[in-house]
Amino acid sequence: MSLTEFSEPTFSNSPPQYTYTTTARKEKAKKIKSYFIHVGLFILTFITTTIAGVEWTTGLFPPYEFSMLAKGLPYSISILIIITFHEFGHYFAAKYHKVRSTLPFYIPFPPIQYFINFGTMGAVIKTKSPVYSRKAMFDIGVAGPISGFIATLAILIYGFVNVPPVEYILQIHPDYFSPEYGKEGLQLVFGDSILFMLLREIFVHPEMFFPPMSEIYHYPYLCAGWFGLFITSMNMIPVGQLDGGHISFAMFGDKKHYAISSIAFIVLFVTGLSGILDSALGFNFGIGWSGWLFWAMILYFIIRLKHPPVPDISELDFKRKIIGWISFIILILSFSLSPISIGNLL
Repeated sequence: MSLTEFSEPTFSNSPPQYTYTTTARKEKAKKIKSYFIHVGLFILTFITTTIAGVEWTTGLFPPYEFSMLAKGLPYSISILIIITFHEFGHYFAAKYHKVRSTLPFYIPFPPIQYFINFGTMGAVIKTKSPVYSRKAMFDIGVAGPISGFIATLAILIYGFVNVPPVEYILQIHPDYFSPEYGKEGLQLVFGDSILFMLLREIFVHPEMFFPPMSEIYHYPYLCAGWFGLFITSMNMIPVGQLDGGHISFAMFGDKKHYAISSIAFIVLFVTGLSGILDSALGFNFGIGWSGWLFWAMILYFIIRLKHPPVPDISELDFKRKIIGWISFIILILSFSLSPISIGNLL
């Protein structure tokens, strides 16, 4: 039997009128409304990532003719697959442990000219009931990055084995092989990670053309895969309530997690600061990125370094500990000290 709410009676000559609304009906209406929000955000993110895909692959800024939007689909579909795998990894793990959670809220990011824009800031899910055990915390935390990493790896491998011929880059930059190419402007360079370098060594033959990291963003599957590694590494940093923080807390407990979290923050802070100094003083060592300093500040002031406690502090079983160490190997493989840099083409 559902609870009901009713309005105050209206005083008039006619008999009193009551309006009854069942809690079940209100909950159903609320659920339907939430579905519209989730679907609407997904559609908006699909649009913004498609526009970003056209910008990355063609080098042209919007507005675009409708027919051009097809060029952005390989990028947008790849990005959304990675994000969706990541978030639904969390979602289904939460369901398994009977933790109430929302569907993913996709976060669109509209195109801004001359601004580095991937078309999205990812997605989030929100838990609506407490997580009572370290085992549940671990499973929910680790399921997202591992699922997203598998999708990222698949897209990267597809991108590496399907690199288009050199004519592709010449359609974008007809003067690419000219000695004067790029000397008048700045170049945007994506930083290498260990995994990206390994895949290049495995799949790229010496005689074939493969774009440098200053042109990799024109190749949608490689660009989306690189972005997947980037967001995986950001989420897997073992700080606070990031995915890596959940895993670290569940594996090592409160005190050791806080020590690890503090060390990770210091490493990020120093890496970010060295990126600023490297750029300001013109050393061009390529070590550090100012964005890591910004991320460190977000972690310290907003996300916080300390993980909230959970009631059940039972130690994880051996299998989960192995999965946890594998997830930190994924962090090492995906992380780049200098993921994005802008400078003169030499």
